[in-house]
Amino acid sequence: METSLRYAGDSKSLVIHAKEKFPLNTFTHLQGHAELDTKIGAPTYLCAMIRQYFPDQYASLGVGVQYYRRQKLWYTVRGKKEFPVTADNSVNFRIKGKYDVDEKLLERKSRVAAEFTWDIMDVKADQDVRLKVGYEVIEKVPYFQFSENNWSLTVNNIGKWKVKYSL
Repeated sequence: METSLRYAGDSKSLVIHAKEKFPLNTFTHLQGHAELDTKIGAPTYLCAMIRQYFPDQYASLGVGVQYYRRQKLWYTVRGKKEFPVTADNSVNFRIKGKYDVDEKLLERKSRVAAEFTWDIMDVKADQDVRLKVGYEVIEKVPYFQFSENNWSLTVNNIGKWKVKYSL
């Protein structure tokens, strides 16, 4: 199970995030994840999704349902496609998208992003760094992420930020 502690500037509370993947076959799994808000002591997000990976194409596709405490039930489809820029895969260009629709099929939300990642291994002994520069296409917002081993800091140009610590 992957677990992390997350805090965002607009949330005012620490969130515990957990994700588990249950293999269905070689390139398909059932993925479940949830968030527990430590301020209210209750789950604020639950998701179950079937994820299919296409390793020869550096791509994935997921279909599932999500439950938000305030927005209730949503259906979701998400996909990613990665293009290696360097032969050693340390620099990659990624396109990712997500499309959500509410349970009544009335409200819709979309997200599309393009990003470059640079993985720098062994900066020092046991220290790996990832730099990510991206652009949210629909919101027209650039963002930057710095990750070092278990820590990640993401910021954008409209003042939003979040910190993640993977346990």
